[in-house]
Amino acid sequence: MRLLLSSAYFPPVEYFAAIAKYGGALVEACENYQKQSWRNRCTILTANGKMNLNIPVLRGGDDCTHSLPITSIEIDYQENWPIRHLRAMEAAYRNSPFFEYYIDDISAILLKKEKSLFQLNLSLTKLLLKFCGIKAELGLTEDFVADYKDTAVDLRNRIHPKSKLPSLMKEWGIEKPWWQVFAPQGFVSGLSVVDLLFNEGPNAISFLV
Repeated sequence: MRLLLSSAYFPPVEYFAAIAKYGGALVEACENYQKQSWRNRCTILTANGKMNLNIPVLRGGDDCTHSLPITSIEIDYQENWPIRHLRAMEAAYRNSPFFEYYIDDISAILLKKEKSLFQLNLSLTKLLLKFCGIKAELGLTEDFVADYKDTAVDLRNRIHPKSKLPSLMKEWGIEKPWWQVFAPQGFVSGLSVVDLLFNEGPNAISFLV
């Protein structure tokens, strides 16, 4: 059965666990943009706890950004947020075992200053799949379908920062902690996959399946 996911910026760990479980995914390319979602934000773990990194986007007339197709959303580079995000990641993960293995390729994509939010997310997701050791194809939807009923595993709204449902990792019985630089009070979940990659490197796949 097909897996359906929304576009996401440095997606959370369960996003990649879902792709690994179903062997691939369709990324929703025909929806309207949704604010306050993983589409333009991610969460990393710093010395001060969880930190959200947000991509500013250009607003449509009368602030109608939310009514624009996701593929039409353009990134706002008026502030140099790529450098700010990279510096935040460095502060959070420079002491992790595998930070230096991955950060150059990640930096190259961010500093390219992709015009489209959707294309930036897609490029990062493909790179992160490679880093995670997940061999899976990503396709794009060609039409918007609100309810797939029983024809697809629809996780577009399930993998969401405001979801109140249990973690999919826990639901699938694969949730287990990994070593983290800043976790003196115990393991912190709900983070971008970069937390797993920087801390576990090639072993990341063992936490996703």
